[in-house]
Amino acid sequence: MDEGKMDENEWGYHGEGNKSLVVAHAQRCVVLRFLKFPPNRKKTSEEIFQHLQNIVDFGKNVMKEFLGENYVHCGEVVQLPLEFVKQLCLKIQCERPESRCDKDLDTLSGYALCLPNLARLQTYRFTEHRPILCVEIKPKCGFIPFSSDVTHEMKHKVCRYCMHQHLKVATGKWKQISKYCPLDLYSGNKQRMYFALKSLLQEAQNNLKIFKNGELIYGCKDARSPVADWSELARHLKPFFFPSNGLASGPHCTRAVIRELVRVITRVLLSGSDKGRAGALRLGPGLRGPLVCEASPFSRSLRCQGKNTPERSGLPKGCLLYKTLQVQMLDLLDIEGLYPLYRRVERYLEEFPEERKTLQIDGPYDEAFYQRLLDLSTEDDGTVAFALTKVQQYRVAMTAKDCSIMIALSPCLQDASSDQRPIVPSSRSRFAFSVSVLDLDLKPYESIPHQYKLDGKIVNYYSKTVHAKDAAVMSTRFKDSEDCTLVLHKVGLPPGDTE
Repeated sequence: MDEGKMDENEWGYHGEGNKSLVVAHAQRCVVLRFLKFPPNRKKTSEEIFQHLQNIVDFGKNVMKEFLGENYVHCGEVVQLPLEFVKQLCLKIQCERPESRCDKDLDTLSGYALCLPNLARLQTYRFTEHRPILCVEIKPKCGFIPFSSDVTHEMKHKVCRYCMHQHLKVATGKWKQISKYCPLDLYSGNKQRMYFALKSLLQEAQNNLKIFKNGELIYGCKDARSPVADWSELARHLKPFFFPSNGLASGPHCTRAVIRELVRVITRVLLSGSDKGRAGALRLGPGLRGPLVCEASPFSRSLRCQGKNTPERSGLPKGCLLYKTLQVQMLDLLDIEGLYPLYRRVERYLEEFPEERKTLQIDGPYDEAFYQRLLDLSTEDDGTVAFALTKVQQYRVAMTAKDCSIMIALSPCLQDASSDQRPIVPSSRSRFAFSVSVLDLDLKPYESIPHQYKLDGKIVNYYSKTVHAKDAAVMSTRFKDSEDCTLVLHKVGLPPGDTE
């Protein structure tokens, strides 16, 4: 990238989250990621550079080691002309969602992260001319806590995502509860994975987006977004799955196209052999907890039919979902067991504030930091070292719980023999694909108290409303059965019989 010849007209708004904003180049397969801050909060250029460099180092030295280098793209910190950044900021302002405009793009430092555009296939530097479809999935936490530190019995039965849905709807974050349950997606069972992906397509919230040639064509921005329109989505997807003599139109065509998309995504998610070091964690099946979430509509529907819930088929160890789940399970103690250890570290830092750098709270995220994460012991020896290791593991686990998986698909050319990329078949075509992970910034140390309070709020709300409602229904049924009266009539005994 030639920073001296930057033209804001060659870049377009791509999207943003709570802490950063991304723009994409019109021709080249690259994006720029800028940090965002509240209007009254300013950081020095040196602080912003270090923040971005820490993101790069954490991706390279930690997440790439766990997940594999083909999946993790770290990028590099670049310094841009300030005039270009200011003009770019003005150009994209009208495209930003109103709900995100409480923070401003950093226009003072000139620093940004330059990364590959993960909405495109990760092999070419420049944009390809053939159509590209990209599905972004935020799968969330794929296991139920197994820690003995958990005090709320409900947490051993219902997953965090399903519980949180009820609080989000109650507070107006979303209009209705999603049928998606992460445990279904992580099960490795194709039937459950199909159900999970269809549920995401029905109620995308901020857990699923679909891009076509880099443009967002499907996804939910906030609670005010319109209801999912599958027929409109099918219109976009039809050329990918039925390029010729396909089904014309109508509900049958829509269902067929959605079914094909779900099958292809499932096959891609179960594929992969990229070598990462997540196997070094050796988190065995004994630590996995329940295989199903009691709140999953899939599990409930099977129970209503009197069928047993299918066992987790198991994810192939080379696939990205398996590796992501292993990293998530670095949360060995749950936030309930972790919070007292966080307080131990806090008390130590209050007494010895100069030790914050030595403890690597804010980096550097190097090989030594990575090696400490491999200590899976849960026997507390009362030391600050033990507490710090569990705190750092929790931060990494939370990062894996909130990452996004990008699946880019492109129809294969007639002669794809020279194409070295992996191929996935569908009913009437084949796709070259690439899989990547994004949103891999290490979760802040300072966010742990917030996570502790939020956890209690989620569980208490679910227990008092949803679970209490279910218990009341069961109680009513039991009471109704109690009201039945059995009346015995005296009957004369036949001759010769005695009582």
